[in-house]
Amino acid sequence: MCGIVGFIGQNEAKEFIIRGLKKLEYRGYDSWGMALKEKDKLKIIKETGKIGSVDERKILSGAQIAIGHTRWATHGAVTSANAHPHTDCQGQIAVVHNGIINNYQTIKEALLKKGHYFSSETDTEVIPHLVEEYLKSGLSFLEAAKKALKELDGNYAVCIISQNENQILAAANGCPLVIGKDKNNFYISSDILALQDKVSQIIFLKDGHLAQIEKEIQIFNLKTDKLTKINFQPMDKIKKDEGLGSFKHFLFKEINEQPAILAKIAQMETKEIETNAALIRNSFGTFMVACGTAYHAGLVGEYFFAQNAKMHLNLSLASEFPAFKGFLTDKTLLLAISQSGETADVLEAVKSAKTKSVKVLSILNSPHSTLGRLSDVMMTTPAGPEIAVLSTKAFTAQVAVLFLLSRAINSDLVKARKILESASAAIAKSLSEKNIQKIKHLAQKIKNTQHLFAIGRGLNFPTALEAALKIKEVSYIHAEGFAGGELKHGTIALIEEGVPCLVFVGNDQEKDEILSNAEEIKARGGYIIGIAPENHQIFDEYLPVEDLPAVSPILNIIPMQVLAYFLALEKGLDPDKPRNLAKSVTVKYPILHRVGVRKW
Repeated sequence: MCGIVGFIGQNEAKEFIIRGLKKLEYRGYDSWGMALKEKDKLKIIKETGKIGSVDERKILSGAQIAIGHTRWATHGAVTSANAHPHTDCQGQIAVVHNGIINNYQTIKEALLKKGHYFSSETDTEVIPHLVEEYLKSGLSFLEAAKKALKELDGNYAVCIISQNENQILAAANGCPLVIGKDKNNFYISSDILALQDKVSQIIFLKDGHLAQIEKEIQIFNLKTDKLTKINFQPMDKIKKDEGLGSFKHFLFKEINEQPAILAKIAQMETKEIETNAALIRNSFGTFMVACGTAYHAGLVGEYFFAQNAKMHLNLSLASEFPAFKGFLTDKTLLLAISQSGETADVLEAVKSAKTKSVKVLSILNSPHSTLGRLSDVMMTTPAGPEIAVLSTKAFTAQVAVLFLLSRAINSDLVKARKILESASAAIAKSLSEKNIQKIKHLAQKIKNTQHLFAIGRGLNFPTALEAALKIKEVSYIHAEGFAGGELKHGTIALIEEGVPCLVFVGNDQEKDEILSNAEEIKARGGYIIGIAPENHQIFDEYLPVEDLPAVSPILNIIPMQVLAYFLALEKGLDPDKPRNLAKSVTVKYPILHRVGVRKW
């Protein structure tokens, strides 16, 4: 969700804080703020809106210690008062925070009774006040922060500074936090992207640990209060974001990267694929967990394994996985799918499974993520950093890896590689200027529609779900995806004259049935937009794709990604940063607790 950064060293802190927040803005862009330690005072700057357009030259500061935050709102409205950093009563302690403090209301009530006053509606603000309260008892800054953090129930990544100390305290519990260093400086971030081109070495802070960073760094285990070993790793192993290049938006850039990514996946190491396919084949039940777009990729995978390997994999939304925990044994395999590797519901499902000694195989785009560190086996897609909030290249990469795994079950990997190579060329063709202009024209035609529907069957049922998600995420048009056969069971009542309906057709056993469903929609006034290898008389608009039925979801989703992009542009919206969304859903929704009185 939110992005946090910190800096302590010999250089000016302001430059890294601003540029770091700009890199992390995809994690949240409701508001932003920073706290800079100038001599023996804290300078707090907080604003609503995006930091992307801020001119750093207008922020005057020579501070060498600072923390910053870009917010995705959970507790409290989008206001400057609710923006981070948050401070104590005296304005001497500042905190930035990513996560959720479940018991903040109880803590806040107790602090109010102690005479503290609060300026925001956030859960975060209890942290500096807790530290302040423990400082009053004579504890050092470090010990007061430790004691305060132990009071928190929930997930967090925090940075804490004081006007009276030349140090940053950084702690993590269930949310990612990485610390980097060069010769003279330490850098902190909730995402490694902010550290690129800045550091030579990095360390990922483990859950339940606190780092005290001054001229040197010490890391404490919050449960035992003992110092832990520090193992920095070289930064040069981390894949870098190469910027926008000649593109105006990351969304369109990442859509256009997909042919090259599929070509790379087609050449993935045989041993890795076959070994992991064997894990699936030999497990006593395999569960897949994912959220959002990754869930749709998993749904395609469920069809792949049924058709190609004659195996049933149990797919669950990660948030619903607790209902199936009773089926897990030490012979079960959990296949976790994630772009960021930081999705809270996925991580909770993985941790839950591990209590049953379940082996975890992950397919993810971020090998240095929390999911990567929790996994027993990890398959990394070569998609590279995905900056736009809408997932595009991560989706097709996940689907492609699942396709290879399903084919490897029956030793059909050579043919599967050739199919993916053909798919790479087919996507490049779909992204030709001629096809792009056709989709742009369609976006102009339907931009003012209030409702849009998508249907598919078999492999293209998940395609319909993903297409609807892409469109509503970025254009705010109400879009819904359905299995074609479900129309007659209620959905067809929603069809009105002129309503756009996306129909996904592959040259497979479902072709005649889905075209029949399209006829049912058209008979009731629907405007039929066909995505298929060949045109059909039923289509009012036709978006061509190549004829590769084995991987039709990969080919069919590309025009929809492009359509979503141009719908956003036609409506004057930011395609990279849709409202109310953030790239990495690193927190669960707030749990409201009864406010009670707490004894100190």
